[in-house]
Amino acid sequence: MSYDAVLAETVGIRGHGDDLVEAYTARPMAPGPRGGVIVIHHMPGFDRATKEIVRRFAVTGYDAICVNLYSREAPGAEPDDAAATARAQGGVPDERFVGDARAAARWLRDLPTSNGRVGTIGYCSGGRQAFLTAVEVDVQAAVDCYGAFVVGRPPEGFPLQVAPLAHRVPEVAAPLLGLFGNEDAHPSPAQVDELEKLLQENGKSVEFHRYDGAGHAFFAVDRPAYRPEAAVDGWRHIEAFFATHLGA
Repeated sequence: MSYDAVLAETVGIRGHGDDLVEAYTARPMAPGPRGGVIVIHHMPGFDRATKEIVRRFAVTGYDAICVNLYSREAPGAEPDDAAATARAQGGVPDERFVGDARAAARWLRDLPTSNGRVGTIGYCSGGRQAFLTAVEVDVQAAVDCYGAFVVGRPPEGFPLQVAPLAHRVPEVAAPLLGLFGNEDAHPSPAQVDELEKLLQENGKSVEFHRYDGAGHAFFAVDRPAYRPEAAVDGWRHIEAFFATHLGA
């Protein structure tokens, strides 16, 4: 029988500005080498559902880590309270996120089981940050799950106040998989089409999938937005994409 145990635990890593930040990690208890995955949590924060995704990647055969991007705003707070604090401040600054993502990639590569290849996946605000990771961080694959405002700006009063990233498409340095719901408003189908066209025109490796009857957060099993058919098909694409670019 194969050995299928995993180790999951919360650790501290040195993130942007050498700050000590909280991170949830999961690893197969089997010899490597293998790829690593940076999981970027959604706007609701560093919650139980996000940690389940981290463990899922470990079960699939990857070392995985998710940094609590709200560690500084609300240390020790419950996810909902930390997310509310971060929303009130307009979200996580891009520069700080990039520093934390680089630290997560370094943590993965420092593991004795690492094969040197790292991918990233993000949901909601994390989808936009996954795109940013493909620009700023040494990763070999990136997955954007319905990330808003890569193209276009947030409307006035929206809890996430960030600048668009479309002008940085020429800098994307990793293959990009995108998964989107056609009933979503942020990003809208038109914005998804615009981003895909920009990536294609710049010769980037891009694979986008769109789902009818699905809106924002269709992967979120604990929310009314969950759409099983779209989520199951999306996970199939994610697993194939990472197997290709990170090693099965």
